[in-house]
Amino acid sequence: MIKKLLQRNITESTARLGADLHPILQRIYSARGVRSVDELERTLNQLLPLTDLKGIDEAVAVITTAIRDNRKTLIVADFDCDGATSCAVAMRGLRALGATSVQYLVPNRFEYGYGLTPEIVEVASQYQPDVLITVDNGISSIQGVARARALGMQVVVTDHHLQGATLPDAHAIVNPNQHGDRFASKNLAGVGVIFYVLLACRARLREQDWFQQHGIAEPNLAVLLDLVALGTVADLVPLDTNNRILVEQGLRRIRAGQGCAGIDALLEVSGRKRERIVASDMGFAVGPRLNAAGRLEDMSVGIECLLSDDPGCARELAVQLDSLNQERKQIESGMREQAFAVLDRLNLDEDSAPIPIGICLYDPNWHQGVIGILASRIKERYHRPVIIFADGAEGEIKGSARSIQGVHIRDVLDAIATRHPGLISKFGGHAMAAGLSIERNRLDDFSSAFSEEVMRWVDEDDLHGSIHTDGELHEQDYSLDLAELLRQGGPWGQGFPEPVFEGEFRVIQQRIVGERHLKMVVQPLHSAKTIDAIAFNAVDNDCPREQQSVRLAYRLDVNEFRGQRSLQLMVEYLELMGQ
Repeated sequence: MIKKLLQRNITESTARLGADLHPILQRIYSARGVRSVDELERTLNQLLPLTDLKGIDEAVAVITTAIRDNRKTLIVADFDCDGATSCAVAMRGLRALGATSVQYLVPNRFEYGYGLTPEIVEVASQYQPDVLITVDNGISSIQGVARARALGMQVVVTDHHLQGATLPDAHAIVNPNQHGDRFASKNLAGVGVIFYVLLACRARLREQDWFQQHGIAEPNLAVLLDLVALGTVADLVPLDTNNRILVEQGLRRIRAGQGCAGIDALLEVSGRKRERIVASDMGFAVGPRLNAAGRLEDMSVGIECLLSDDPGCARELAVQLDSLNQERKQIESGMREQAFAVLDRLNLDEDSAPIPIGICLYDPNWHQGVIGILASRIKERYHRPVIIFADGAEGEIKGSARSIQGVHIRDVLDAIATRHPGLISKFGGHAMAAGLSIERNRLDDFSSAFSEEVMRWVDEDDLHGSIHTDGELHEQDYSLDLAELLRQGGPWGQGFPEPVFEGEFRVIQQRIVGERHLKMVVQPLHSAKTIDAIAFNAVDNDCPREQQSVRLAYRLDVNEFRGQRSLQLMVEYLELMGQ
């Protein structure tokens, strides 16, 4: 059953959002909790103040001293898209501020795992850094920070993941999610955190007349916003007002041809037009190609692409990343078939064999870099928290978890670790995604503990997938103008979803394209208008016959083909009527 978004105080919100705003947009914004026109501002002067970030003064003191004294600085990054963009922002930003000796290190996930481990600190020591800055990691690296300090390094942690019971003994920690932080948005991605730190460093250096004394042009750090936008969208952090500003400003730079060569190249190899990109292009086209490097090989390939100022070099690296992404898709496809075959043999449904409340699967042949994607696919089908395991270090397996609304997966793992000491070797993450390691021979124990703990979080309604919509459209609303208006009304993303509508249609024509996608021409009931529609990956479901009525949940989209633009419905859900 499709559920509509709750629409509270529409009349009151309409007055505050402005009478000149299209009524459909008024309805959409109100349903997403927007209560004033100020929340729709997307200018940089509306960003939250950096001074509210706990620990930022201490971080600035360490970093600006390193810049002034030519101290060797090493960035330690994560191996996902947020980590790669955070690293590129840090490298580009510090160099622009006048740093003369700054390098980066990104751990290989298969050798060192996530975060600033003692092992990666030993590798870092070969660079002989005076200052070590983590980006998108470090908040749980107790032992790693201790080892770095023992080797004489100053350590600045910049992160956004949730802290544990103990903080690392770093010289400075900047993380909006650490206890006692007053920053109003807890949704900054790692790339947003390091961007704010650089803004604060620039302000301190300006106060000290650094730029004037050294003949350095004060940098416009807004040039980094294309990278900030990419990392923010790809990491699936909620797009609250502050994040929407960061993303929108970055997208505007890219559209205007002011983005970095690497992002332009990645857009090109993915077939996206730079001038018309939206946030979803960052999430579905650019982000996966960068992530493929960290999943299969070495994220330094992606970071080098983002750091390159040579279009030719950037394109070569983008082609390499595109090839890795194709390989990742093939690996994922095989793993998905194996996993669904296992689940299908269990005949899981709500009537005969109840679906486990928490799903854990392990196969020694599965690829450690792709298990997170597989967990997402299984979660989408069964609407349960899912953890997929693959072999890790000797005697251990590594898991990647994906959750559903209402189940904070990191807190679930924390509760398991508390109730069952020693069962989890290590863990970390967010509300919707997390990672962990356990001993291979304790998988059954963990699976039982996982289901037991998830049961404490959910009720029956939580375990049924639903599609929230923005209601129905009238015949006159099926227009290119409204589709374009909605496209420009974002940025849309996590926590601020792209508008989805619902309605009943008659299928005039239908055919399968690209082996898995259902292409249709549909007609709203009680209307003579016909509209193109496409449902991706629809062949696993019942396909409608021509002249059959269907209920659709869909997005309005502008289809461009051979220079022609037409309205198209992007179908999110299809239900055959009369069955």
